[in-house]
Amino acid sequence: MKFPLKPFVIFLAAAPFSAIAQEVVLDAIVVTGQKIDVQSFSGTDVDAASLASQRPVSSDTASLLQDVPGISLYGAGGISSLPAIHGMADDRVRIQVDGMGLVSACPNHMNSPLSYIDPTNVDIIKVYTGITPVSAGGDSIGGTIQVNSAAPEFARSGEGTLLKGQLGAFYRSNGDGYGTNLSTTLANEYLNLTYNGSTAQSNNYRAAQDFKAAGPAAADRGWLAGNEVGSSAYKSENHELGLALRHENNLLEFKASMQDVPYELFPNQRMDMTENNNKQFSLRYTGQFQWGDLETRIYEQTTRHKMQFGEDKQLQYGTALGMPMESSGKNRGALIQGNILLSARDTIKLGSEIQNFRLNDWWPASMDTVGGMGPGTFQNINNGQRDRAAFFAEWDASWSPQWFSQLGLRSEMVKMNAGAIQGYNDRPMYADDAAAFNALDHQRTDHNLDLTALARYTASPTQTLELGYAQKTRSPNLYERYTWSAMTMAAVMNNFAGDGNGYVGNINLKPEVAHTVSATWDWHDADKEQWNLKVTPYYTYVTDYVDAQRCPLSFSSNCTVANQTATTGFVNLQYVNQTAQLYGMDVSSQMNLGEYAGYGSFVVNGVLNYTRGSNLTTGDNLYNIMPLNTKLAVVQSVGNWSNTAEWQLVAAKNRVSEVRNENQTGGYALFNLRSSYTWGNARFDIGIDNVFNRFYGLPLGGAYIGQGKTMSANGIPWGVPVPGMGRSISTAFNLKF
Repeated sequence: MKFPLKPFVIFLAAAPFSAIAQEVVLDAIVVTGQKIDVQSFSGTDVDAASLASQRPVSSDTASLLQDVPGISLYGAGGISSLPAIHGMADDRVRIQVDGMGLVSACPNHMNSPLSYIDPTNVDIIKVYTGITPVSAGGDSIGGTIQVNSAAPEFARSGEGTLLKGQLGAFYRSNGDGYGTNLSTTLANEYLNLTYNGSTAQSNNYRAAQDFKAAGPAAADRGWLAGNEVGSSAYKSENHELGLALRHENNLLEFKASMQDVPYELFPNQRMDMTENNNKQFSLRYTGQFQWGDLETRIYEQTTRHKMQFGEDKQLQYGTALGMPMESSGKNRGALIQGNILLSARDTIKLGSEIQNFRLNDWWPASMDTVGGMGPGTFQNINNGQRDRAAFFAEWDASWSPQWFSQLGLRSEMVKMNAGAIQGYNDRPMYADDAAAFNALDHQRTDHNLDLTALARYTASPTQTLELGYAQKTRSPNLYERYTWSAMTMAAVMNNFAGDGNGYVGNINLKPEVAHTVSATWDWHDADKEQWNLKVTPYYTYVTDYVDAQRCPLSFSSNCTVANQTATTGFVNLQYVNQTAQLYGMDVSSQMNLGEYAGYGSFVVNGVLNYTRGSNLTTGDNLYNIMPLNTKLAVVQSVGNWSNTAEWQLVAAKNRVSEVRNENQTGGYALFNLRSSYTWGNARFDIGIDNVFNRFYGLPLGGAYIGQGKTMSANGIPWGVPVPGMGRSISTAFNLKF
């Protein structure tokens, strides 16, 4: 097919385009990009048009955030990256999918919240990377990411029945990945019925060059090439059914969804996800009244999760056939909030939120009575309970055309508990730690307080300044508080850092309290259409930051002297409260270069991010902090074509966490090309990522433990970062009807 590649030639060589332009009568083309919601502080809206060009490249919804200033991604499985905001990731970031606060039910956090919505089902994303309003936060210190599917659409009055939909497919050369998606809507003026479905799967991807010797992946496994990244394959299937009723200014919406992931392999974990079944139900009401508007929501999430060694990791250990690990989680929540218009100047938002989470995590016996993984069941967390109840109030005030302010207060109670546990057997390596844990009072109650104070000053039609302070609080999760075994084999199975180390919980952990100050200077043209430049410096001081220390000798006989001093290799750690600081700057810009006859319009976008994180208690660096990085993109739009040339530059990561023996990574530069062609209701995308096939290690990808004897502490090499993907050609086709 010649026509998809032709725009690339034109774009790079600047050849005349007039011949193609004359062949077709073209509709008007609207160029869109990231939009800043001027009514929200430190918030970035990424709309459907901005997301469209990114969907063909990845089936990982978190990857849709990669161009948002302040965002970086912890590497994980093919659909489960963990977004980090200013160096804080995972549970430190509040993630809401269609308003639901989803929870990971896995000791490795493989089933991350964003993995439960396919990129093709995402309509808009709002990200708070700076000061997060208390109505959008809670139980988090890093920020908030709100991902939403499309709102229900209804037929116009008197126009009968609305029938519409979209059908799509994609293919990616690296990993031989492919998938499909379908959405349909049937609606009249009052009733909407919508279905969304998608599939995605991929084999292992390949790096740009050999980073290990070719050979069998493990003693009882198949062959891996030297550049093949073991345990990076995945397969997923998603279905969602929505029903909505509308009457005047009232909307009632019900959604039911299910996900089946038969496998998702992880190159930076010792185990793989071999089954994950998730069901979600939500009921939402919104209404508009003379006094303001009201929203209520209830939801339930049920997860059944299994782990085992995938096809690239050794399965047989003596008489043990693998190591089955299972977990089940039930997450229920409810929200009610109202926006009350007190006057032309003042708006009050009042709300209450509850969430109840139940977790069981157990490891069935995998060997006979003479072995170490039997004859009983290892209980990692037994009847874990984490219940939240919150109340919040926000006051927005428009003091003048120049001044706008927001004050927020959120009070939250978090109650946690867990039952008695046991090891595989009553040998001292399990029994001593189990007895010590069972002797403790497991119930903990945290009373947390969030505060926000923000102001915006519009100095002129071309200059805006935002200033803010926030106190945010997060209670530890169940795995941080209640995992109990320091025995190496058990500890390394409790790891959502992707660093190959073992982690043990600490029942006495206190909530993290973060104090953040942030400012944003925004320069732009008067119409906010031709150019803009935003600069956002920030500083965060965290008391009782949950970091890690080497497993203390006083904690368990499984904690060794050698583990205390090792400067290489994998180590065992325990969560501990310490003091930390994070600071940095986000810079983003956009400039319209104008229209050129025969070549179309050109727009330049740029993003630069810098984050520094340090542990003030120990003097160590915080783990997985993205080094200085920048991205520059030139977008050409001509006729029905849109073409993008993108450069990504990342500095070397040499500030690493010594307590974790974190790997350093080198700096790198990548060049990507993308093109899309729109004809009526059809859209075709083609792109080449990593055009020059550069080899690089992922700064936040963790340690490569994707093959071999991963159960053994010394069965896999230490010091190998997970490599990035080599050259990949992606194509996608979408048809709206």
